[in-house]
Amino acid sequence: MILKCIFCDNYSLSIVCKSRQSSYFTPSLTTRTLSCGLKVNSFYNYSDIDRFIKTKHTYHGSKFYNFLARNSFLNFSKNFEFPSVVYALPIDDKLSKDYSHTAILAKQLKSKSIKPIYNALRAKNSLSYSNQTLDFRLSNPRNFNYTFKENIDVILVDDIVTTGTTLSEAYSVLKSRNVNVLFALTLADARL
Repeated sequence: MILKCIFCDNYSLSIVCKSRQSSYFTPSLTTRTLSCGLKVNSFYNYSDIDRFIKTKHTYHGSKFYNFLARNSFLNFSKNFEFPSVVYALPIDDKLSKDYSHTAILAKQLKSKSIKPIYNALRAKNSLSYSNQTLDFRLSNPRNFNYTFKENIDVILVDDIVTTGTTLSEAYSVLKSRNVNVLFALTLADARL
């Protein structure tokens, strides 16, 4: 499908043409360690891509997420090696507007070392954390339900890390089920 670049209106095979991709979307991996001990690797500073992440519940959202995932998660997976299979576990990958933004990210991690699994870590609480305070997030836990194997290695996948409460809660649930979380991958860190 031929699209128009959102920056320059040139025709492109992607929502962002090749020249703008290198100008605006070169990922730079950063790491933050949450208070629970989980290392969170993020590809972008949130303020650099916030307008694209905010499209996740629109018609073009899946196109932006696919573009950002290929530009970051796919490149990461090509260079990732581990002695055994690691599972990419998207957080709360239920459908919204006909797709799951975290499932799109996890799908791009598929490689000889990484196998995505879906529908395995779901929140029972469906409240939106967007633009909410830390107190609100702590008072309204996600109450995750994990339904996959124990004694495996996983990479947690989410789109944004802000306070880290969602990732911390998911990490705690997985640890209680004897799942070894190597680290988390997110598109963006909102604290950078």
